[in-house]
Amino acid sequence: MKAVKDRDRGLASNLRYPFLAIVGQSEMKMALILALINRAMGGVLLIGARGTAKTTAVRGLVDLMPVVERSTCEYGCEPEDLYRYGIDGVCSECAQKLGMGDPITTSELMRLVELPLNARLDDVVGGISERVALEQQRVLLERGILSQADQNLLYIDEVNLLDDMIIDAILDAAAQGQYTVRRGPLAATYRSRLTLVGSMNPEEGNLRPQIQDRFGLRVLVRGASDVAERLEIYHRAKAYKEKPYKFVLDWAAETDAAAFEVVEARKRLPQVVFGEGVEAEGLRWIEQLKIDSHRAEMTLLEAARALAAADDRLEVTLDDLRLVAPLALRQRQTDFAGKYFAAQQEEDTKIQAVIKGSKKRSSPRTRVRSSPSTKETASLNGQSVQNETSAEAAASPKTEA
Repeated sequence: MKAVKDRDRGLASNLRYPFLAIVGQSEMKMALILALINRAMGGVLLIGARGTAKTTAVRGLVDLMPVVERSTCEYGCEPEDLYRYGIDGVCSECAQKLGMGDPITTSELMRLVELPLNARLDDVVGGISERVALEQQRVLLERGILSQADQNLLYIDEVNLLDDMIIDAILDAAAQGQYTVRRGPLAATYRSRLTLVGSMNPEEGNLRPQIQDRFGLRVLVRGASDVAERLEIYHRAKAYKEKPYKFVLDWAAETDAAAFEVVEARKRLPQVVFGEGVEAEGLRWIEQLKIDSHRAEMTLLEAARALAAADDRLEVTLDDLRLVAPLALRQRQTDFAGKYFAAQQEEDTKIQAVIKGSKKRSSPRTRVRSSPSTKETASLNGQSVQNETSAEAAASPKTEA
């Protein structure tokens, strides 16, 4: 029995490369930690070449993820549903539990949900369960990946290669915090309060501008230029590959400390306010950059709040704003938009010039003449009135042929 118990089952270990063991890449690491602290920031898009630790960093976040409250109900009932919608907002079982003072949620660690590149739309948003339809001959809506990612981190690798319809559905659901699936007579609304992280290699294709704008922070991930850093990257990667357990254990203390700081920063975030003039300065930058999208200030200010919370402060300073501004405002101002609106403004100017000119040339209306026009036949009270030309012709003597 002991031999059977100790037999190698061939299962792979789930040891992730420690997040803090990544050499350099301070901008990427800061952006990802801020995304864990403040979901309102809008997520993170990592843009860089292959082999620059983008996926390694995202997967390493698992060890820093905080505890969240999840519903224990199969219908997803939460206490806030009772406060928002009343007794009809929760199922009968949860209503009974809440009435008795029993909890309907439990504390669980936040999870990393990865979206496969070959995922279908029904896999993402949910659809009719094929298994139930074949085995039980009944129609049942099945939850999709988006619903499973509620209060979790959804990671989309190679986001620029994903089908446009799927990425649009994901971005809309992430922005609204919920989405509705309709399949014939069946409909269900699911929560999607998720932290969105995407990564892409620009060599493999561009991402549509409207999709780029939906991500909060954008990080340009470059390989290390310093020789000493590149050598350290090699040594750490080699040590992790040869003795992964030892390598992870060596970084365990730093990982635990960082995870604790993330939890405390999330607790501190609701109390964080802006220092005097900080918000106005951020809006001035956006105005000078001629950025039209209002997501710019939302991302900029929320990222700054997260940074202050991470730094154990309750007030956002101008330095916080300066630090996150490149990530929040990067690529939001485009030459195309500026040229397009300039052309539209030129056209509007021409239209206004014509309108104003027509007002100057127009003469005041004259009063109605007492006699009909010489070239006009009027009908008064149903009787025909001849014009002056006809009257003159009748009065003049007829000439003989």
